[in-house]
Amino acid sequence: MPGLVRGVARTAVIAGTATAVSNRVSRRQGNRWAQQEATQQQAAMPQQAAPAAPSESDSLAQLKELGELRDQGVLTDQEFAAQKAKILNG
Repeated sequence: MPGLVRGVARTAVIAGTATAVSNRVSRRQGNRWAQQEATQQQAAMPQQAAPAAPSESDSLAQLKELGELRDQGVLTDQEFAAQKAKILNG
């Protein structure tokens, strides 16, 4: 009888160890796959380009709009000058 209990106990220990190792390996492999997938997704995403500097026609249109707002009394001369400086300095 003691030999039977010892055999069952040994089997239980081996099975528990095998389960723990298997779970650890599965978790590690899952983490690797998740990292690879994240890396691939980042590589597949197009890089965002820096915003282009406004062209002269855009700047001119903005200045005209500011002038109209100043003429209508929406902007003060000081506000107009500040916004104009921002547009011209880029």
